[in-house]
Amino acid sequence: MERKTLKDIAKDLNLSISTVSKSLSDSYEISDATKKLVQDYAKKHNYVPNKVARNLKTGKTNTIGVIVFNISNTFISQVLNGIHIASHEQKYDIIIMQSRDDIEQERNAIEVLRMRGIDGLLISPVAHNSNVELLRDLQQAGIPVVLFDRVQHPLQTHKVGTDNQAAAYEATKHLLDQGRKHILHITAKNIGITEERLNGFKKCLMDHNLPFDPKLYLECDYGKHNEIENSIKNHIQSMREKHIPIDAILGATDDITTLSLGVLATLGIACPEEIAVIGFSNIHIPNSLNPALSTVVQPTVEMGKIGVEKLLQLIHAKYPVEEFENIKLKSHIIARKST
Repeated sequence: MERKTLKDIAKDLNLSISTVSKSLSDSYEISDATKKLVQDYAKKHNYVPNKVARNLKTGKTNTIGVIVFNISNTFISQVLNGIHIASHEQKYDIIIMQSRDDIEQERNAIEVLRMRGIDGLLISPVAHNSNVELLRDLQQAGIPVVLFDRVQHPLQTHKVGTDNQAAAYEATKHLLDQGRKHILHITAKNIGITEERLNGFKKCLMDHNLPFDPKLYLECDYGKHNEIENSIKNHIQSMREKHIPIDAILGATDDITTLSLGVLATLGIACPEEIAVIGFSNIHIPNSLNPALSTVVQPTVEMGKIGVEKLLQLIHAKYPVEEFENIKLKSHIIARKST
């Protein structure tokens, strides 16, 4: 069967091509009866809109590019859910690419998405200044960019993240309220959230007249799980051998937090009796861990939705936008048996 075109449908129904096109786009300018007539006819004849032709006409693809570090990460998958919900509501497609926390892979993803003709880009950057010139080139080319999650980046645009400093402060305070005073803060190297969470940790200690001890701070290479696990294990073993007191762990990421709990079990260290654990984690099964994990939960779906909202505002702006928002969403603590 030959593929129907807009022109064919218009001729068969004795309508103008413009009326058919607007009916298929569900335009308010067309009556419900006419829209139903056209849409039913198109469905019956398996009409598929020619997106390439539409894109050439409008200069838009109704496609958003999204770059994340790892789609298998629980936090990221939840943000992507929010992005999908919001983009679907606005009839935008999304193309998702991964940077794998590698600046060159991030660069490649940006270039590929630009060649795909995206209308805008949502990105959680690899590092605090990664590919900034390339992202500015996108903006200069009329392709807006919005940052989410890792928003400590010099690019001038809307940024949607969480109040990492406040969240780390509250998590540290929770441990102090449980009588813990020797808290090991474990974080990841060279990612945008590290500094804010460290600042929150330090400020809480200072407000409670406790010094920041560099021996109670560990930066892991954020990559393979076994490398993170070994780094945590070796550090805790070394501290115990040197009789450096540690009675709690604050983990800065999903992986670090859950792996810390596993390391304690491997070393035969009772949690929370000897060492309590709390950390940033949006995993679905904190109650299934042993013990149930106390977590700092971030509003991931909301972050994704707001990111799309802000990006579409830039895409549809009639004039250049010069004032941008730095949105900091509030996280909340769920205390469980690990603290």
